[in-house]
Amino acid sequence: MKLIGSLASPYVRKVRIVMAEKKLDYALVLEDVWSPDSTISLSNPIGKVPCLVMEDGGAMFDSRVIVEYLDTMSPVGRLIPGAGRERSSIKCWEALADGVLDAGILVRLERTQRSSELQSEAWIERQLGKVRSGIRAMASGLGDSTYCAARQFSLADISVGCALGWISFRFPEIVWRDDHPNLARLFERLSDRQSFRDTVPSA
Repeated sequence: MKLIGSLASPYVRKVRIVMAEKKLDYALVLEDVWSPDSTISLSNPIGKVPCLVMEDGGAMFDSRVIVEYLDTMSPVGRLIPGAGRERSSIKCWEALADGVLDAGILVRLERTQRSSELQSEAWIERQLGKVRSGIRAMASGLGDSTYCAARQFSLADISVGCALGWISFRFPEIVWRDDHPNLARLFERLSDRQSFRDTVPSA
């Protein structure tokens, strides 16, 4: 398998961590989707990463779809329950984490891709409000538990860890650790895992 992505993308990181936890072999192909020379649209018509290209040439995209598929490829380290409320809970955690990332990425794009005179501070603040409220919801949902859901390490923890790691990477001014010490403890534990250490985001 071939994974097309970037070292900075939290969605790509989520897929890479799942592949590491599942002990799946793949080749990482770095791609800058903002480059005029980008060829990502040949594999993903939406022009986004991550994109997983299988041995037969078929492509799969959107991190949520990819990780769902990857979890079925090996019985090692099952990350998503097969059915029922536990499964829905973990997918809801993933949606919450991805929602925080979606809002944060919109802020970053507004600041880096749009000229300063066209930027809307009100719109930026609205998106940052979603980031903060999403992180508060993570902290509330975690409470005093060791893991986000299912009383064991799962896709919920991977998703939250990737979101918090990217927020710290791109928005160091958001001091979520001070406000939510339970999330800080979770993040420290996750950061000790080899899969997280090997995928720390970089520009």
